[in-house]
This record gives sequence, structure tokens and C-alpha cells, in this order.
Amino acid sequence: MGIADSHPDPPTPAILSRAHLDRLIEVLQTEGYRVVGPTVRDDAIVLDELGSGRELPDGWGVSTAPGRYRLRRRDDTAVFGHSAGPQSWKQFLHPARQQLWSTAPDGSYRPPPADETRYAFLGVRGCDLAAIGILGTVLTRGAHPDGATARRFRGLFVVAVNCTEPGEVCFCASMATGPAAGPGYDLGLTERVDEQGHRFLVDVGTDEGARILDLLPHRDATADEATEARNAVAAAGDRMGRSMPEVDLRAMLRDAREADVWDDVADRCLTCGNCTMVCPTCFCTSTEDVTDLADGHAGRWQHWASCFEPDFSYIHGGDVRASGRSRYRQWISHKLGTWHDQFGSSGCVGCGRCIDWCPVGIDITAEAARLTGALATHDDEPDGHR
Repeated sequence: MGIADSHPDPPTPAILSRAHLDRLIEVLQTEGYRVVGPTVRDDAIVLDELGSGRELPDGWGVSTAPGRYRLRRRDDTAVFGHSAGPQSWKQFLHPARQQLWSTAPDGSYRPPPADETRYAFLGVRGCDLAAIGILGTVLTRGAHPDGATARRFRGLFVVAVNCTEPGEVCFCASMATGPAAGPGYDLGLTERVDEQGHRFLVDVGTDEGARILDLLPHRDATADEATEARNAVAAAGDRMGRSMPEVDLRAMLRDAREADVWDDVADRCLTCGNCTMVCPTCFCTSTEDVTDLADGHAGRWQHWASCFEPDFSYIHGGDVRASGRSRYRQWISHKLGTWHDQFGSSGCVGCGRCIDWCPVGIDITAEAARLTGALATHDDEPDGHR
């Protein structure tokens, strides 16, 4: 993956036709990659293994709002003219459920089956590319890296997509993760559909990316083509549907921990955990042991967990965070605040999924703004009125 193998001297951008995007999928498959990308299923644009370019969502877009996601037809044939869907790339790098070990009937230990899959991700947005980098930091580095996850990262090939049409709940610009895809891709695409046809400006990020591109029919981009594509991406940064307040979020959340805003959020929050399940960086897990007396085997499985679950903070004597107020405050405070202290960055990449898929439409950017406002009002009050 590009994060570990950046190209020292990026070559001239190339132009790839729409037909040759399909050819890219074929080449990656021939090279031994399992190609995953966007496709239409169940009235949504989801991420799944692609058999061919015919499965890409040509001409499909989405309309999004707090608690709302709708598939819609576009007026053109754009492949990547849509914002983040209900799934993230996390599901392939950090599966929702995986076996840790098992035992045979004779009691002997069995490690989990080795997963040698080499993934090629096609259509990774800037926000999701940042999320992949964050997951890599959390799960594959430090004193106790996750070996299976590290293997998936080492074999990963990323085809990123620069956004030219941000969605209604996108706020990547204010999180400095988009709309241009940052470092970490092997190939980076900018899609253009106009009177000159349907094509992609291709930037090379790694030596492996350059090798794959050389296997495809392409031509060098002109200076005007490169400039026009980059201007379109830059302009998208001014059309974000949302933005985070321009304050020190770590300090704000620390100082606003007793604000009344938390009670209002708790009155609306269902503590369902949807936000953590769709978040591309939430990584918490739990384990369960499974036994089968019929054939005498046992095993341990890891599965995703959510800090909104009542027993997530359970210790001997009870739950540390029993109320909805405390659970929501824990989630947003970790995501936007203490994540910096643990991992050196924010845990939020501005994809907007938690806003889309909250059943009651809670908006993380709106709540951050309300907390910022509540803290400012409190600070402005005379001492005698606090």
C-alpha cells in the first residue's frame, strides 16, 4: 500500500478512459488481487467484490441528510458521483467477526485459518483513505499489533478517488481529509464527464501503482487536463454540506463535559450503536467463547463491539457508563478529543456516515457546534451568574 511505499518522483498524470477503468479491474484480478468497490444493491451503494466493471454504479448518485439516505439516478454516467454509503472499507481490513483460535476434539490447539487474501480497493475517497491510515495506526502498530490485520494491510492496493461532488452531510474539508485524497494510495483517480467524454485523470502514488498503470492502455494528460481536474477537486472543498467548528475540539470537549447539551442529546439518542458500526475508524471489539458438546470442539471469536452497549463498560459491581448521556459523551469525546492523545490524530474523518445512519438524525457537527456555543456562553457569564 502507498503509505509504506510512496513514489519518490511522481510521474506525469495519465488519462484513462471509462472502458479502461473496466480493464483496470481485470488487470488487478489477473495480478492476484480480490477487487472490492462500489456497486448497487438493496437501494444503496455498497462495497462488495467486483467481478467486472459492469457492476460499478454508473449513473447512480445518492441524496443524504441526517437520518436519511436515498439512491437516485444521475443525469450523466459518472461512476463515482456519490458520497459515502452505509459501509466502509473497515469491514475487509478489520472484519466484524473472526475466529481467534479453536480446539480439536482431542484438545489440541488450532490457530485460525490463514487469510492470504490480497485486496485491491477501488474508489476510496479521501476521508476513507485517512480512515484506513488511522486503522493501520491503531491495529498494526504499537507493542501488540494484530497480526492478521497487519497482513491485510501489507497486501493492500488502493485506487483512490478525488471528490468533485461532496454530499450533503460530508465535512471532510474541515477535518483536513479531503476532498483530495491524501498520501497512501497506489493510484489516484479524478473522474471527469463532459462534452469531451468520460475519462479519469490518474496520479501514481507508488511503484506498484506505476507497474499496474503500465499494464493498461493510457496516455499522458495535458497540462490543461490536469489543471482542470485539480481545480474541480479544490472547488468541492467550498461546497461541503457540513463543517466542524473551528476550535480546539479536544479542549472544548474537556471543558464542556458538564454542559446541558448532553442531556438534550441523551433525550434523542437511542444508544443503538449505529454510529459506531458505520464509522470507518471505530475499532472496539469483544470476544466470545463457543463450545460444541456434540463434536467436542471449542473456539474463541472476536466481534465488533460498541461503546453504546450497556455492558461495554461493565466491571465488577456494575457499568461505568450506565446512562445514554455518559455513553454519547464518551463516544464523541474519544472520537474528537482523546484519540489525539492515544494515536496522534482525530478519530473522525468527516465522512458523514454517523449523520446519515442515525435513526433520529443526530448530527455530530451540529452537536459539536452546540457544545462550543454552550461553553462560550458559560465563559461570558459574570461569575455571580455561573
